[in-house]
This record gives sequence, structure tokens and C-alpha cells, in this order.
Amino acid sequence: MKKPLPIGVDNFEDIVQSGYYYVDKTMFIKELLDLKGKVNLFTRPRRFGKTLNLSMLRYFYEDTGDIKKNEEHKSLFQGLKIMEQGEIYTEHMGNYPVINLTFKSAKQPGFESAYSKLRKAIADEFQRHQYILSYEKINEGDKKLFQKIADRKAEYDDYSGALEFLSKCLYQATEKKTVILIDEYDVPLENAYFRGFYEEMVDFIRSVFESALKTNEYLQFAVITGCLRISKESIFTGLNHLNIISVLDKKYSEHFGFTEQEVIRMMSYYEVESRFSTMKEWYDGYLFGDTEVYNPWSVIKFLYDLYSDVEAFPHPYWINTSSNDIIKDLITRADRETMGQIETLLSGGTLEIQVHEEVTYGDMYSNGENLWNFLYFTGYLTKESEYFKESSIFLRARIPDTEVKTIYQNTILNWLKASIKKEDFHDLYRAMEEGNAQRMTDILNGQLFRTISFYDSAENFYHGFLTGILSQSENYLVKSNRESGNGRSDIMVRSPSLRGRSFIVEVKVSDSVDDLENDAENALNQIYDKRYMEELRTEGYKKIDCYGIAFYRKDCEVRFGEGQK
Repeated sequence: MKKPLPIGVDNFEDIVQSGYYYVDKTMFIKELLDLKGKVNLFTRPRRFGKTLNLSMLRYFYEDTGDIKKNEEHKSLFQGLKIMEQGEIYTEHMGNYPVINLTFKSAKQPGFESAYSKLRKAIADEFQRHQYILSYEKINEGDKKLFQKIADRKAEYDDYSGALEFLSKCLYQATEKKTVILIDEYDVPLENAYFRGFYEEMVDFIRSVFESALKTNEYLQFAVITGCLRISKESIFTGLNHLNIISVLDKKYSEHFGFTEQEVIRMMSYYEVESRFSTMKEWYDGYLFGDTEVYNPWSVIKFLYDLYSDVEAFPHPYWINTSSNDIIKDLITRADRETMGQIETLLSGGTLEIQVHEEVTYGDMYSNGENLWNFLYFTGYLTKESEYFKESSIFLRARIPDTEVKTIYQNTILNWLKASIKKEDFHDLYRAMEEGNAQRMTDILNGQLFRTISFYDSAENFYHGFLTGILSQSENYLVKSNRESGNGRSDIMVRSPSLRGRSFIVEVKVSDSVDDLENDAENALNQIYDKRYMEELRTEGYKKIDCYGIAFYRKDCEVRFGEGQK
């Protein structure tokens, strides 16, 4: 039996004790100790191992107050890389009280409910440390406040200063400074921005961070994770010792996500190496610093499918783990220039963007550069290369891999369907009924000009584009036949009544604009050559017209023919 894959398991102890396959990231501990950052903010895309890494840090560093439990935690690291690095590193095991918080559940519709979730997370961490209330070194007043916070009966100011207070109590009890771990710090901020209570949430998070990280004399060091580096001015005010490590940094670059060697090793273990090229095409493509990185969530999900069926198809697994609101907003708000930039990316090209790491959600739409920066730091774009010019860093950014490209494409198709529903296509239907191919050409060309197109999966795009438009008619039923080689046309349009009109539509994608007319003619002839009308005739339709339509980028050509030919 092979080790099970840890799908959705982000607790280090659970992974080790339950025998899951673990990609050893314990050298992250060594680099933290070597570089000695006081407050470290790691920004990485969603599902790139941030939570598991923080869990690993907790089990490595934490002094639980229980000797037996500390030994159990130490045993979790046996056989892992950090244990080979010598006593200078292993002496830190089980040596510090640890405050461990996650903000990932604060996604409520209003401030009060989101604040309540954060308050519960803080209270739960106090309850986890209630053992220190037995220490005489903590005075009665602090014990009472400690209990009020743990019971969720304290005031707003008590919770905003709770992490500093807890680290003070831990120091009084143990005479050791505290390690603070905060996971997904920006989730409540992103949620608040899109829900309309951003300023209230910023105020609370800022208060928590200022007390815990700026003026806290009981702090050993802190590690914070998130997707975005929220502006220093709005959250990390005055934190001069803040060390921000983004996907641009060469330090710590291999600790989040899987390197190619790690992926190859996993595929070899599960005996599915034959699918490596598909794995690479779909889930590789990220560049953190100078390190090539795969999306770990998607690698594990694909491996899970491959282990039961080595011929399994890849899927965009990541699309369901991240909100994708930024992509939706990008496409919904796109002007002509932005549409062209999206099309450049979808065709495999790059965009040159100036790096702005200190932006807020409120700045997102103030200019195009900020929006592309958001997409870069959240994993929807990656770095092709970088250069320095006039005191600024510039990136040549691209879409990382096929998985992320499908997120753009699916979002565009959904947006296209929604846009089409708002338009009146009576002129198109009338031209179709009249056999007016030129009028149809003009209307479709106008619609293509106003939409975002992608061409690497051109047939899929144009098929969806045309089906969406034709489906808007109240008088006709539209049947889409996407499978090729089944003896059917691409699209059938017919009246519910057998006495009514019906149409056969065949779609071609041209290699150049000069081929449009010939390809439209060929599409029409294919309808006749392969006798696509027979299905409608068998059903009883008498009046059948045929259309061959060819597309090339923003242009199309329509050819009309009667079904009786």
C-alpha cells in the first residue's frame, strides 16, 4: 500500500502520525533561524502550503508546558531534514510558548459577524493556553482578564490587544518569549473590501498587529502569512523590523509550493511518471525568486486521480479553492486596452508591469498597474523575467500554466453569456431568417469587437460565443453538438413546431484573415457533403437553411445556403 495523499490536511501532526505522504519542508525552519527575522510576512497564493508550514513551525518550536507532549512533538520530526542540521537548530525544539492563529474563517457579510469570528479565534487560543492560569507568577487581575477573553466576554480593546497580553502572561509563567504565528491575515481584509466594511476591519487588524508586533517586549519572533502585502501604512504602521518575503524574493523560495524534483519524486513513488508532461503543462509555471514552483494543491489532487487511473484527465482543481473575484472584476470592468492585454496573455504573451508591492484593496482599480500587481501576487500571473529601470522593478508577466488559463477562459465565457443576455439580437435572427449572410457577418463582427476573445482554444470560444447568441431567441431551440466526428453539425437551430424554420450551422476557425471566405464556403459545403440536414428532415422539418461561418480573431465571414441543395 502506498501512503495516502494529504488532500485538505494542513495539520503537521496529523500528516506525520497518520502516515500521509509528506513533502519535507522543514528546511524552512533552518532558514528562519539563519536569517533571524523578527517579524516575517510571507505572501504566497492560496493553497501553496502556508497553513501546513505554520503548523510545522508550531510543533517544532512550542513548549506546551507538558514534558510528555513536548517529546511527542519532537518525535514528529524524526527522519526529516531539519534533524540533520545539528544541535544549533534542534536546541530550539520545544523551547518557546507559541501563539497560533488563523484568520481564514473571517468571511462573513458584515463587520460584527466577521469580528465575532476573529474574537472566537483569539478566545480559542486563550483556552488552549489555560494551563498557565495555575502559575502563581500571573497576578489575579491578569487571570480575570485572561478568563474574560477566553470566555468571549471581554471588550473590543481587550481583543485588539489580546496577543500582546497573552504573550505577556506566557512570559510571566514560563520566563520565555513567545513565537507568534498568524495564518491568512489578509482574508478578513479581502472579504471586508468586497463586502463594504473595509475600514472597520483595517482598524481592528491594525490594532492587533501594532500591540502584538510593534511594542511587544515579550515577542521572540513572528511569522505571518497571506496572499497580499497590504500597504504598510494601513496595517503595519511603524513596524520598522517587518521583513516581507513575497514571490519576488529569492530567499525562502522553495518552501512554499513543490519544486520539480519534489514532483518527480512523488510521481515516481506513485508510479505515474508517464503523465509528467501533463502535470508540468497544467500545474507548473510559477517562478518564486529564481525557483520553479508547481501548485501543490493541484499536484496532489491530480496525483490522487492518477493513482486510481493513470489516464485520468487533468482538471482546474485550484479554481474551486480561491474566490476568483479579482478575475471576475477584471473582466467585468475591462476597457478596450485591458481587453487587448487579457487577449495578449491568453495567447501566451507577456505584459510589462511595474512592481507595486505596497497597495491596498482600495487602490486596486486606481490604475491598471495595481490590478496586474494583484493578479501577480495572488498567483493568476507569474514572472517570465524581471529588470530594473529608473529605480523601479519591472516584470514581464504571463499566465503560469494551463490550469490558470482555464480560469480566465471559463470566467470570460461566463461573462460573455451574461453580456449576451443583456443584448437584443432580433436583427441577427431576422437576417438569419432572410438568408442575409452579409448582415449576419456585420452583426457578429461588431459583437466580436466588443468582447474579450481567446484563440488558443478558439473552437471552444467561438462555439460558446455563437451558441450563446443564438440561444437568446424566444422562437427557436438551439442544440450544440460539441463532439466532433459524430456525423452532426456544430449547431442546430429549430422552431418548436415542425412547420417552422430550422437551420444548420457549421463553424470553422481560420488560420488567417485571408482564409475566411474559403473556410466559410468549406463549412457550408461540409453540411451538404456530410448530409447534416437528414436529422432534421427525419424529424419532419421541411424548411431547412444552412450557414457556414468562419472565424479568425475579431473577424468572421458567413455563407448562406438552402437546405434543399
